[in-house]
Amino acid sequence: MVELSSNFLFAAFILYLVGILFFGGAIKDKRHADKKNTPNKWAKIGLVVTIVGFLSQLTFFILRWIASGHAPVSNLFEFTTFFGMSLVGAFIVIYFMYKTPLLGLFTLPVAALIIAYGSMFPREVTPLIPALQSYWLHIHVTTTAIGQAILAISFAAGLIYLVRSVDQTKKTKSTLWLEVVLFGLISTLGFVFVSSFFAATDYSANFNYINKDGQPATEEYTIPALVGPHQFELTDKDRFEPLFETPAIISAKKLNTVIWSLAAGIVLYVLLRAILRKRVAAALQPWTKNINMDLVDEIGYRSVLIGFPVFTLGGLIFAMIWAQIAWTRFWGWDPKEVWALITWLFYAAFLHLRLSKGWHGEKSAWLAVIGFIIIMFNLVAVNLVIAGLHSYAGS
Repeated sequence: MVELSSNFLFAAFILYLVGILFFGGAIKDKRHADKKNTPNKWAKIGLVVTIVGFLSQLTFFILRWIASGHAPVSNLFEFTTFFGMSLVGAFIVIYFMYKTPLLGLFTLPVAALIIAYGSMFPREVTPLIPALQSYWLHIHVTTTAIGQAILAISFAAGLIYLVRSVDQTKKTKSTLWLEVVLFGLISTLGFVFVSSFFAATDYSANFNYINKDGQPATEEYTIPALVGPHQFELTDKDRFEPLFETPAIISAKKLNTVIWSLAAGIVLYVLLRAILRKRVAAALQPWTKNINMDLVDEIGYRSVLIGFPVFTLGGLIFAMIWAQIAWTRFWGWDPKEVWALITWLFYAAFLHLRLSKGWHGEKSAWLAVIGFIIIMFNLVAVNLVIAGLHSYAGS
């Protein structure tokens, strides 16, 4: 059943890519260029394809739940693919509210990248560790992911606003930071390419090392090790020797993955710039020329207004209840807990600045982009690099 469910996930991913093409066609349809991106036949087809993809991924989620006997959100593959599905679901709801095809053109690529990223991690169904054997797993983790997904819609809206509003005819801090954001997305694609390539070559290197508890342990790398674990010994002598080792508190294997992703992202970005002969944001700008800026600004704000209380429930309140049950304390300054709090404080500040200080338009768009970066840092860097009580989420 697990293998069957994976087919539904793959089908969903392909359908999301097809949906992107149709939403792109909706924007490029010259007959509708004067209608401020109102839906046309291409947008309607794109929406239908996206809904079918969402239903296919929902089927994957249900089948995997049946096969594993618990909600499939207990490791990085399961959580990340669920986060991607939640983002698509949030987009569908927002689309019915605002009928903006351009939102699909920017949201679906982000969702597809997130799902592809998650699919690079181990997919095996494994028994839950004792701390996860609770119905609070279903409540806390799924609510958190849904809240983050709704907040991520504000990122897509903010990105659209910035691509449209930032002057690409001259070099400024805004053009630089907008390119940095797009480079981050490209680096995610680089991670997918690197992981897929070495998986196809069946690369493997085994290490003995000392873990953060001071105990001997073993680790298998599926990507050449630029970074080795603490006090490592490479047991496969014909494999690449790491350039340096990390402290025990750092997950060397996952830091290695991040480094490879950034390196591949740089290569892809340079190639893309060479092909486009302009900044990536400048190449995207023509797609946004007919967008209603006030509408995009409102979409970003409404997404935070809805997503913030959902995230508060899942990421803080339900998390503290589960922490009390699993570890007999509400709060322990675990890295994941700290970054959940930072995320919450940031979006609280977002709403305060929006409502009290009048931060609309470009300022609000930048805040939405920064908020998503914080969410992704929590998902990627904190999960992959820093060892903590939530390290099982990156297994």
